[in-house]
Amino acid sequence: QVQLVESGGGLVQPGGSLRLSCAASEGTFVNYAVGWFRQSPGKEREFVAGISRLGSATNYEDSVQGRFAISRDNAKKTVYLQMNSLNSEDTAVYYCAADLAYRESLSSDKYRYWGQGTQVTVSS
Repeated sequence: QVQLVESGGGLVQPGGSLRLSCAASEGTFVNYAVGWFRQSPGKEREFVAGISRLGSATNYEDSVQGRFAISRDNAKKTVYLQMNSLNSEDTAVYYCAADLAYRESLSSDKYRYWGQGTQVTVSS
């Protein structure tokens, strides 16, 4: 088992930025691929960004491409999601997820471990 804790969410104005963090308790965090997902009321949970276990490959949902950046620091056992140019459609609860895999997946079903989520609200 790996424990995941998200942080960094909050209220931000349109056009603003936030950086989310996902901290893991697992000592062999390098063995986990990690994805960020988000869910808003009335919508299915959707993939946002993912990163391979060594950080050499990343993947993004089309609507966040060029605005968001995922990265990881395996020494700190942390994955980050830098979010820029935020708009109201980015409002959601953001979750990080991890699994023992080489590459990130776009499907939430592929991830075994999940954090509790952090709320991001974009509003003027």
